[in-house]
Amino acid sequence: MNKQIVVLGAGISGLTSAYLLSKKGFDVKVLEKKDSVGGSIESITERGFLFDRGPNSALETTPVIGQLIKELKLEPELLYASKQSNKRYILRNNKLHSLPMSPQGLLKTKLFSGKAKLRLMAEPFIGKSKDGYYQSLAEFVRRRLGQEFLDYAINPFVAGVYAGRPEDLSVKSAFPKLYALEENYGGLIVGTIRSIRERKRRAEVAKQSAKMLSFKSGMIALPKAIENYFGNNILLSSEVVSVDKSENGFSVSYHNNSVINKIDCNAVLSTIPAYEASNIFTKYDKDFKTHADAIYYPPVLVYYLVYDKKVIKQNLDGFGFLIPAKENKSYLGALWSSVIFSDRADESKAAFTLFVGGSRNPDFVKEDRISLLTKVRKEFEEVMGINAEPVFTSERFWEKAIPQYNLGYIEHERFFDDFEKRNPGIFVSGNFRGGISVGDCIKNAELVAEKISNNVK
Repeated sequence: MNKQIVVLGAGISGLTSAYLLSKKGFDVKVLEKKDSVGGSIESITERGFLFDRGPNSALETTPVIGQLIKELKLEPELLYASKQSNKRYILRNNKLHSLPMSPQGLLKTKLFSGKAKLRLMAEPFIGKSKDGYYQSLAEFVRRRLGQEFLDYAINPFVAGVYAGRPEDLSVKSAFPKLYALEENYGGLIVGTIRSIRERKRRAEVAKQSAKMLSFKSGMIALPKAIENYFGNNILLSSEVVSVDKSENGFSVSYHNNSVINKIDCNAVLSTIPAYEASNIFTKYDKDFKTHADAIYYPPVLVYYLVYDKKVIKQNLDGFGFLIPAKENKSYLGALWSSVIFSDRADESKAAFTLFVGGSRNPDFVKEDRISLLTKVRKEFEEVMGINAEPVFTSERFWEKAIPQYNLGYIEHERFFDDFEKRNPGIFVSGNFRGGISVGDCIKNAELVAEKISNNVK
């Protein structure tokens, strides 16, 4: 009889892990408290407009992504981002500046001052930090690249990825590859050049050069395909109540239609958010709750806008733009959704996705929602040169959005590692371990599946 694995959570981490474990010969069941799969991946079509209310794309940074697409027969659904979306903009002094992508572009750009450019050129001569292990991203970047690069490149970038603040994020935990460049090679520029060969050997692609992809029906296509593969072995509307030890491993109790059911298994993989896992695993170690509840998930509001193209003065020739905190705007940035994937709106319309809040402004939840969105829309329209009402709007509020790998996160990482060693058969994963992006979650799912395969025999 094959070993039984119960996976908690049907987000992309749980589903990918479950799929890879199934391919390794395990009998897998997935429990999901929501009535649909995908976790933070939600793709909605309204009035003919398709938009993603969570992740809008994935970077093809690991071969596992291609493997999933091929094995799940998703090739007809696959979309790659348009070439126009290669250009990224940063807002400075209320004007959009394209982010330089080459040394020549850096010399020509008006995004950075001449002083800042000279400071960047000094990076190879900056020594390693003696306390790099516990540095914030802001401290790390300020030391290696200077204050202006922090303010007008890293600050908006972090807002776009984490909806976070570089002053809070741990450089080692949130950006381990950046940290490793200094640790392993002594600097960022030298390290980037020398690490290219290593990535090729591991068949990995750097995020800045990886292809961006989605699907004709949105990002939900991937979770849905895995759901179709598993059929009845994914149990929706099933909230986990407890995980208890049993004679052969574990007994997982869950609510479904007001009835408590149980599944016996040899191992449990949790991929639910840290704040939910804390209620389940604290019985095994009282410190689990301390560490899990300390992981901060700030609120984020996703605001979707569609306009007639003829009312937009700004050239739609990029991915969108990010906003440095110094610009004092009410939102973090905007994706030009229908430029990235042209099928998100018809040819006469342009669709945009804006992000509000995050760690930069978690108190937005206290503001009147209508007044807030009116302010955000007016600020966006000013940047884009729009003097007309949108033809369609929609919104999605995430009370707890993206886990922040803040200073001190290394202690949480160590605890979860030790917790798994002290409690054989329980594995803790999800986007609060190993990276928050879809690509990171898929890559980490492969590592987790391998770890379970090696330890559950």
